[in-house]
Amino acid sequence: MEGTRSNTQPSDLLKKIKVMTRSILEDICSGRSPSLYIDRFRNYCTDVSGNCFCSFDLSIGQEILILQRECHARRLDVLLRVLLIVQQLLQENRHGSKRDIYYMHPSVFQEQSVVDRAINDICILLHCSRHNLNVVSVGTGLVMGWLRFHEAERKFDCISSLNTAQPVPVHVEDVKDLVSVAHYILVVEKESVFHRLANDQFCNKNRCIVITGRGYPDVPTRRFLRLLMEKLSLPAYCLVDCDPYGFDILMTYRFGSMQMAYDAKFLRLPEIHWLGVFPSDGEKYGIPQQCHLPLTAEDKSRTEAMLLRCYLQREVPHWRSELELLLQRGVKFEIEALSVRSLSFLAEEYIPLKIKELCVRREYSVTIDTEEGLAKVSGEVDPNILLSAIGKSSKHAELKWVQLKSPTPQNRSHYYHNDDMGKSYGPYSISYGQDYYGYGQAIEPPHSGRRRALPEAEGRWCDTLLRYCPVPVPVPEYSYNYSLIYGYPPPYGAH
Repeated sequence: MEGTRSNTQPSDLLKKIKVMTRSILEDICSGRSPSLYIDRFRNYCTDVSGNCFCSFDLSIGQEILILQRECHARRLDVLLRVLLIVQQLLQENRHGSKRDIYYMHPSVFQEQSVVDRAINDICILLHCSRHNLNVVSVGTGLVMGWLRFHEAERKFDCISSLNTAQPVPVHVEDVKDLVSVAHYILVVEKESVFHRLANDQFCNKNRCIVITGRGYPDVPTRRFLRLLMEKLSLPAYCLVDCDPYGFDILMTYRFGSMQMAYDAKFLRLPEIHWLGVFPSDGEKYGIPQQCHLPLTAEDKSRTEAMLLRCYLQREVPHWRSELELLLQRGVKFEIEALSVRSLSFLAEEYIPLKIKELCVRREYSVTIDTEEGLAKVSGEVDPNILLSAIGKSSKHAELKWVQLKSPTPQNRSHYYHNDDMGKSYGPYSISYGQDYYGYGQAIEPPHSGRRRALPEAEGRWCDTLLRYCPVPVPVPEYSYNYSLIYGYPPPYGAH
């Protein structure tokens, strides 16, 4: 899931900076007015039908900065000053925060938001992420639970003290040696809830990792969470307040922020699940009226604006229904309101029950990579049903790789009709036997290029033995590639 950009090494960025500044100088020396073309991005529109063509990768237009306009001249001045500082950071292999940059020219910048905007513009111009500029955030996130890793030369051993908060690493690109036996990741909106779970020894009783961004998550928290989900192949569940701000934080995790829409592809978490708290939970768990607060005019305005976001209808319509219910009922409440049942109700009953309900409902999400022609379906989904549906629509799909989960293996044969050749493939033969370690079921690998059904068995493909080994897989993932797949088994690291 973790995306990478090309040409983002310091040497490459320094070359781009040199080319850009030289172009500006040549324009000035030639008597021409220098101009900069800055692409603009957005991660949603207001087409509530969900039938729009919004893309995280495509620009929606360009903004042209020219010296003739006074406001543009000031923006160019700020941008070039910040660019000079970035160049120095890259040349010296040092890191600085946005606040550090602001205090280098406070009388010129006047406000932190001016620096923030310039940094975003530079990222767009250089086609890179903010951390590639050696500009880092002051990390605010916290993590605890079944996790151990290194960041550069520093070791983070959360496992040795499961319910002790550790800071989320700022330099996520330097994180290595990830070790975890967790079954899932729990993301909580607020620090107070994080410490409530720590006091209840939540990680002692549940094999999990708990993370909080302490409100709206910063970039390191989102990058770190994305890294964990990718490297550990763990499902993530998000717990937020039942109010417009909590919902907006949830959407920031899943879809990214509009301010950094240019980098949404590398920051968003399309596979995160909403665990709660839902508007319907107030009645379901008997939260008294005294714990409910009326929505303010600002709350209602914010909720109405969020309901217009296209990705809600297109990707998570059940989330949109809950948001509509929040507006309809006109009241909000916090996660802590569940403590009216008992102080330990959240840790001992609510969270485990909600996770179980999500597993029963078999939620899934779909992520489409237009560049690779790859559709990734995450959740407990029968791939045979999906392949059959695609076949009926005259579309071609191949199963690239899969994680399977089911109580028991079954001997089954499947035939799939090849429309191009006019004959069937099959059967898909399954043989059960011992592998080199004395456990598991061996499955005969399919011939290259053929459409295959998959057995209902718990486990994943082993990379080296061409065997099918039963290992716990909390959230299976099925991917479909729109080109012929010849390689088998999947590449190392794919599950």
